[in-house]
Amino acid sequence: MTTPPPGDSVVLAAARVVTDAGVLAPGWVRVEEGLIAGVGEGTAPRAATGADAVDLGDATLAPGFVDLHQHGGGGAAYTDGPDAARTAIAAHRRCGTTSMVASLVADTVDRLEAQVRALAPLVETGDLLGVHLEGPWLSPAHRGAHDPARLIAPTADDVRRLLAAAPGTVRMATIAPELDGALDAVAALSAAGVLAAVGHTDATLDQGRAAVAAGARVGTHLFNAERPLHHREPGVILALLEAPEVVVELIADGVHVHPAMVRHAAASAAGGFALVTDAMAAAGAPDGAYRLGPLQVEVAGGVARVAGTDTIAGSTLTLDRAVAFAVREAGLAVDTAIRAASTTPADVLGRTDIGRLAPGARADAVVLDAALTVTRVMRAGAWV
Repeated sequence: MTTPPPGDSVVLAAARVVTDAGVLAPGWVRVEEGLIAGVGEGTAPRAATGADAVDLGDATLAPGFVDLHQHGGGGAAYTDGPDAARTAIAAHRRCGTTSMVASLVADTVDRLEAQVRALAPLVETGDLLGVHLEGPWLSPAHRGAHDPARLIAPTADDVRRLLAAAPGTVRMATIAPELDGALDAVAALSAAGVLAAVGHTDATLDQGRAAVAAGARVGTHLFNAERPLHHREPGVILALLEAPEVVVELIADGVHVHPAMVRHAAASAAGGFALVTDAMAAAGAPDGAYRLGPLQVEVAGGVARVAGTDTIAGSTLTLDRAVAFAVREAGLAVDTAIRAASTTPADVLGRTDIGRLAPGARADAVVLDAALTVTRVMRAGAWV
């Protein structure tokens, strides 16, 4: 295999190329000046053979992964400022995630405001797609790894304050729709162009439907930290699954959700599903003691839990492993799992320039071998 670094123009040829329309087998992608200039089926064009051609052989060329929900990685957390954020970004890029949203856990409004401002420069440069406020507007009954002392009901003033901390930086916020003022907050977020997500909630079916009607468009880590499905009171999970406007997040790591439920949700989500990591600092780092916001976390055997409890505290997952788990354990088709980790989350964010191998998109790509292991990562036309 020839592997020259991509310059102004390079063609990547692979046994399989995953696109929006289907899998090209074989296929090729032309990269010019950091953008995708062409995609085709069959062998690479004759003009592309030679020094500017990279034959990836029996590999799958996938779009760069897009993670809607992660708290850190590589031993670093997004709550610890820009330098720590860069460490986390680099750790996930090495595993194929070329675009990501930084998630913040519940904290005081003062601290969240400061954290949003600290991350704003990385959003401006495109290193982050935005910030996700996972808290403080969550249910104490389903708080998960969030400090109950930091949980509050949303107010118009707090919503305005956090959005104004660094305009355009907050891209998504998770809300429990049963809280006082929650539906007004969902509507306000939607009106401001911010994704309202439903999660960490004890909402009923009707409350979940009301949140969707108010503008909620994402289900935060479906099944986790929310009222479970029940045959007499279906609860919020069914409201999210049946809404064609809503994309549900799934953490496919074998810890958060059983593979059979991953398969069921993938098949039944009317609005589609996105694979996310919900990764905390220990993703791509050794077991040990970490922090998730204000909480102490212990990681053992790759599973993160709030110290001294059985409560899961995010994950140590990376999106390449989520894709492999969804295929091997949940039985999803390879291209279905790849799109759930790339195109679908990009679409949720309204970004047609990432998460896809299509002309005009940024040249973000992941090379996967037969075992779905990442062997190479390209971002904006350059190998990571």
